[in-house]
Amino acid sequence: MAASHSSSFLTISVLLFICFLSSSSSVDALGGKTEIKDVKTNKEVQDLGKYSVDEYNLKFKKGEEGSLTFTQVVKAQKQLVAGIQYFLKVSAMENGSPKFFDAVVLVKAWEKPANRLISFNPSSTEN
Repeated sequence: MAASHSSSFLTISVLLFICFLSSSSSVDALGGKTEIKDVKTNKEVQDLGKYSVDEYNLKFKKGEEGSLTFTQVVKAQKQLVAGIQYFLKVSAMENGSPKFFDAVVLVKAWEKPANRLISFNPSSTEN
């Protein structure tokens, strides 16, 4: 009798897991990207955009001509990984001209420092 109950429990568990994987909302829980709304008024996103520009300048420009001045984040997505990874479309000024950059910042709140710039590259599009 006990074997029959454990077999039924296993079958139900497998079916629930399959339903979970096939549901569209599970994508975010499993590491899919989620669009962040209202990025222009989202202080955390704007702070991460400024951080990405500051880190780029610190690592690659070191006060040289061509350093970037942060303007704003115009688009953002986030992805749940071992922390939260942010994909940012950053607007910045370079030598008086507006430019767009794609930045990826990993935030692990339990680590010091919590933020790490993963990549920062010129963007091929404005949006």
